[in-house]
Amino acid sequence: MTPIIGVYGAAGCGRGIMPLVRLQYPTALHVFIDDMPASGSVNGHDVMNWDEFVYLPVEAKFVSIAIANPAIRKRIADKCEHTNIPLIEARASSAIEMDDVIIGDGACLSPFVTLTSNIRIGRCLHANLYSYIEHDAQVGNFVTLAPAAKINGNVTIGDFAYIGAGAVIRQGLTIGSGATIGMGAVVTRDVPPGATVVGNPAKILIKE
Repeated sequence: MTPIIGVYGAAGCGRGIMPLVRLQYPTALHVFIDDMPASGSVNGHDVMNWDEFVYLPVEAKFVSIAIANPAIRKRIADKCEHTNIPLIEARASSAIEMDDVIIGDGACLSPFVTLTSNIRIGRCLHANLYSYIEHDAQVGNFVTLAPAAKINGNVTIGDFAYIGAGAVIRQGLTIGSGATIGMGAVVTRDVPPGATVVGNPAKILIKE
């Protein structure tokens, strides 16, 4: 029986991941999964909710989670694990991976992503267009790199961190779990868990 792959998320991120999945797994059927589907079809693919996907009469089901929010990705990954539906990797043909890179399940690697050497990455990484991770980095679970995010060598990034578009992380730093790095930020110091930093040089955002 033909396997079916659900790209979870029919919005912008999902519409960018679906073509990668379609090229990688050309013999599968491809659908979108969305909790609040706006229509029954997006870019020529059926859109269904989670229950509809789970109860499809197909044994070989797989999911690619195409949602940028790390916490939401975690909740969806837990749903997949509970229903014994494996996560698959979505990887653009232009993505570059060098030596001794280990990546957990469910990653999404968009076009022109670069992973150099001796890198450890947890589950469900989202690495968007032109982002890179340099040598000897340690990246946790459910981390998001927005387009052109730059992670330099020997950086450690905790679980659920979000690195904004065009942000630069100086070599050797630690980004705490759940931290948010603002768009275009230049990070020159360690970032505490849960903090939001913005600017150049990046400073902790104080909410009034």
